[in-house]
Amino acid sequence: MGDTENTKKAPKKSFWKGLKAEYKRIIWPDKETVTKQTGAVIAVSVALGLIIAALDTAIVFGLHFVM
Repeated sequence: MGDTENTKKAPKKSFWKGLKAEYKRIIWPDKETVTKQTGAVIAVSVALGLIIAALDTAIVFGLHFVM
């Protein structure tokens, strides 16, 4: 269990330098890509909401019909 010498924490400066270096490596999407992906997310969300609402309505109608 012992070696405390190998478990020293890195100085905070190296953390921030590493974070800054990683941040610079990010490839940000262009406005057109973000717009297309946002539209796709909204469309899929609306479609799934409609499907869930239709299933819910059908199940409630079926339960009221049976009882």
